[in-house]
Amino acid sequence: MTREFTCIVCPNGCEIRTEIKAGEDGKYEICSIDGALCSRGAIYVKQELTDPRRSIATSVLVKGGVLPLASVRLTNPIPKDRILDAVAEIKKYSLTAPVASGTVVIKNILGYDSDVIVTKEVSANEG
Repeated sequence: MTREFTCIVCPNGCEIRTEIKAGEDGKYEICSIDGALCSRGAIYVKQELTDPRRSIATSVLVKGGVLPLASVRLTNPIPKDRILDAVAEIKKYSLTAPVASGTVVIKNILGYDSDVIVTKEVSANEG
């Protein structure tokens, strides 16, 4: 079977064509990979077939800040099928201004080696 992937690892956005077959253990076996301009493309395809992962960026509420929200992101990708669970967990949290960029909001979200960190400083509202 042929599957096509658009690599998202680097700015090249390679269109990668992969020939795969199902192994006896039910896992995919890669027969060939064509179209990757760098070695990261092949690694990406293998990851997508065995354990697809994604990173997310969202926001959390900030109390007493000049902005109502602070942007946050994951420090490492987590399994793709757990993204909605991660967003639901993040939405349970709020911060109190001032909030510094780099602040860890959640350590090891959902038990994965990925922290939720603040990416935008939010000052306290002076008024």
